[in-house]
Amino acid sequence: MAGLHTFLRPQPQSSISNHHFFTAKILLLLTLLPLSLAVFAFVLQWRGGGIVDDPISRWSPDDSHTKFPGMDTSPLATVGHSSSSDCSMLLGHSNALSFPYYRDWKFKFDSDLKPKIGITTSTSAGLDQILPWMFYHKVIGVSTFFLFVEGTAASPAVSKVLESIPGVKVIYRTRELEEQQAKSRIWNETWLSSFFYKPCNYELFVKQSLNMEMAIVMARVAGMDWIIHLDTDELIHPAGAREYSLRQLLLDVPGSVDMVIFPNYESSVDRDDIKEPFTEVSMFKKNYDHLPKDTYFGMYKESTRGNPNYFLTYGNGKSAARVHDHLRPNGAHRWHNYMKTPNEIKLEEAAVLHYTYAKFSDLTSRRDRCGCKPTKEDVKRCFMLEFDRAAFIIASTATEEEMLNWYHEHVVWTDKTINLKLLRKGILTRIYAPMAIIQGLRESGVFSSVISSAQGTLSKDKFLASIVSSNSSTAVASQSHPSRKIGRNRVSQATARKTLDIKAFPSHVAAVPPLSPPVMDHDLII
Repeated sequence: MAGLHTFLRPQPQSSISNHHFFTAKILLLLTLLPLSLAVFAFVLQWRGGGIVDDPISRWSPDDSHTKFPGMDTSPLATVGHSSSSDCSMLLGHSNALSFPYYRDWKFKFDSDLKPKIGITTSTSAGLDQILPWMFYHKVIGVSTFFLFVEGTAASPAVSKVLESIPGVKVIYRTRELEEQQAKSRIWNETWLSSFFYKPCNYELFVKQSLNMEMAIVMARVAGMDWIIHLDTDELIHPAGAREYSLRQLLLDVPGSVDMVIFPNYESSVDRDDIKEPFTEVSMFKKNYDHLPKDTYFGMYKESTRGNPNYFLTYGNGKSAARVHDHLRPNGAHRWHNYMKTPNEIKLEEAAVLHYTYAKFSDLTSRRDRCGCKPTKEDVKRCFMLEFDRAAFIIASTATEEEMLNWYHEHVVWTDKTINLKLLRKGILTRIYAPMAIIQGLRESGVFSSVISSAQGTLSKDKFLASIVSSNSSTAVASQSHPSRKIGRNRVSQATARKTLDIKAFPSHVAAVPPLSPPVMDHDLII
């Protein structure tokens, strides 16, 4: 009863007041604490304190703090897009973020990233072709480009942009360069001599070989592990690698292999109004080396459609070579070595995508740069392959309407039934990765950013000094071995498909020209 009496006894007024005061303080604290945290978080986000990183604002190509290739390392760099640039408008720029893969992508490679891959090319193309070609290969792992330029590619408006891009070496075709190359080892040997003193494609083939010889020296100085010769209408398709990466593909190649052959696939356009082949063409004809023999010859008639061969142009692919001592070019499609026969392998899935005659204007462009007569006899002086000869004659003698009809008949794949049949048989295939990557680069503003960053110009003295330096390096390499006058011996197509045995001093091997795929009535040694 005492306890109950005590419980029921009225409490002092001061005790009740203290209890209410303590409860009020607790409620106030519980209210202010989350409110303070919310205000603190808002202030940090508003000031850009780095705690909250909005991916939308970070990936946007219009954001001023997004650094695209060429902006942060080029001495000519200035940040921003130029809406007045004709080149920027030509290459296109969309605000659509359809391919935001390039967040924080600097298109540069750390010194310890292996292997280091360099591509060399001889080109007269414009920025609308060179930039998509170059940055696509940057995406798949190429770090350095040796560009031998002339024509449009050597013009100030184009070369200024190319020189502003990290990892790009531009070499102009000057008189000093030609004089130096005329003293090179290649010029004084016989394996390339059958291509000398002929116009058009033969002349280009010799230039490419001479430029490749010079590029080997430059690649060695730059610390390259691999070198590839590629035209600006060709893209490497690194299928078969654990990731879509040329670097990963070559990283997996055994150390005993000196040269890797990429069979080429040929573009198969299904309309005549293609403007940008890299982003508009997805259908390709597979190489003989990637097809069963029965399928290739069984579908040969449907595949050629009356053309001279299975492919419109060449079919012997392109190659990558390890940068070793005594390396030399063996024409535009292969490499060789003065001291041994390279150990080579041919890839079973990876390929070079060749966008040949993908635009109707390609007919007239070949005509305009070659001075041969449009006769069956004279075109043999200019072109090595039959289709190029026929196309040159048509472009030189036919009306615009006749040319278009011929283009439809020989190049454009308009028969959907035949297309579907060849796709099912595996002759034709669809490849979308290059298209997606290049379109993503364009929509992300990469090309327009590179163009707008190239605002300065190089002085003539600086340019000549760089050319003299490059030529001096080539001269040293050329004079390090005495010239040899020896006969040639062409390698058979069957031999090219095998992994070669190592032999000593095979420098007599003649340059490998662009070769057509096997024809149906040809006896093959498999």
